[in-house]
Amino acid sequence: MVVIYFTMASRPHSRASLTIPNLITLARILLTPLFIILLIQGRYGKALIVFLLAGLSDLADGLIARMWQQKSPLGEYLDPLADKLLMSSSFVTLSISQAIPPWLTVVVISRDVVIALGVAIFRLADLPLYISPTWLGKWTTTLQIATVLLALVGKIWPLPLLLLLVFFWLTGLLTALSGVHYVYRGLKLIGRSPASPGGETGNG
Repeated sequence: MVVIYFTMASRPHSRASLTIPNLITLARILLTPLFIILLIQGRYGKALIVFLLAGLSDLADGLIARMWQQKSPLGEYLDPLADKLLMSSSFVTLSISQAIPPWLTVVVISRDVVIALGVAIFRLADLPLYISPTWLGKWTTTLQIATVLLALVGKIWPLPLLLLLVFFWLTGLLTALSGVHYVYRGLKLIGRSPASPGGETGNG
């Protein structure tokens, strides 16, 4: 799973292909509606299994893409889309069932909205878009996944309230910091753009 940010470097264009990793990613997208239905029905044990399967598919498509050299531009867009779809659905549905506090869901969704707006701005400005992981994004994703897992487990077996609260606040804090970091990088890159005022000076 990755955090989206932008660089001014251009990337060579290649044809999108439906590779094995892309098919696995599509299967993960199809698992999301099933996951939501199970959560709505209160079948948290089966929902947990589906969530774990989705996580394993995320690891599998990345591993196959690296081992078999099947990375593709389509996969670079599909993979984060599948991840965001699953995570956003998880937080919204679990907050409705009161397994996750609503404020945390607002923080998570708001960060994703900021990222989407950044993508739109860079597209409108005709700036190259590059998807790459950052350490802050990796830790944010890890904590979000752990929070969903703990919330699901907490619906099946009793967990200490303090443990859940710690994960909720850590996830919210790191998610917010990640969003601020994204905005900072986006503004910095726009400032370095030759099309922006002062862009040719190299400052920013």
